[in-house]
Amino acid sequence: MRRELSRDEAGQMLLMTGLILMFALLTMSLNTVKTASLGEPYDAHEDAVLDASAETLVVWQPLMENRSFALYDAGSNETEAATAAAQSIADDLMRHGEARGVEIILTDITVTGDGASRVVTASAGIADSHARLQVTLEATVIFS
Repeated sequence: MRRELSRDEAGQMLLMTGLILMFALLTMSLNTVKTASLGEPYDAHEDAVLDASAETLVVWQPLMENRSFALYDAGSNETEAATAAAQSIADDLMRHGEARGVEIILTDITVTGDGASRVVTASAGIADSHARLQVTLEATVIFS
């Protein structure tokens, strides 16, 4: 009993069933990967570090002036007021960054100057899981 190969369709049906099953599994795995990545807190295509650094550069001078003046009016001398203001800004920026998924750390805070003028400089490190940026901040506070 010999079967003719040209009339045997069972092998072709088995092959087609296997291909359909393989495509179905591949489609499910792609959908699973796409769904699993929706919950990631950071996206490589976002510009969070650049946005946070631009905002930090914009707010540094006005924050230094406002907080230094408030502390000076409360009785601190010029250097103490500028130093305390810079430290409070560093703490606030760190908390603000944590809320946005970005780490903002101010280091090397220095206050120089004499008379009624103080120059406050700091090094700001801004990073997330994909990028890191280092910028230098400088603010001049003139007490009246």
